[in-house]
Amino acid sequence: QVQLVESGGGLVQPGGSLRLSCTASGSFFRLVAMGWYRQAAGKERELVAQITAGGSTNYADSVKGRFTIERDYSWNLLYLLMNSLKPEDTAVYYCNARGYSDYKTLMDSWGQGTQVTVSS
Repeated sequence: QVQLVESGGGLVQPGGSLRLSCTASGSFFRLVAMGWYRQAAGKERELVAQITAGGSTNYADSVKGRFTIERDYSWNLLYLLMNSLKPEDTAVYYCNARGYSDYKTLMDSWGQGTQVTVSS
């Protein structure tokens, strides 16, 4: 239904900044939310930031005040602005889109992930 492609990851020093981008193609019957998740080595995937179809945002406590999620008007582009990066932010970051493919089927679409490494 929806295809997602992330870009913008890389190696950055502690205290630095990165901007991740997610390009979406296709559409849901009804979009529920888009967001960013991350998975560090040996850990479970966790929600980083999410923006709902109504425009509400929520963030993981560990990134509040440092990360900002943004989207374009058409929902074709999703961004994650990451400031004051810490080594513990190192992970593969995944773009997610959640929505209904019909009147009752809720589903998630995922990108392939982009590596973010915070290290001196």
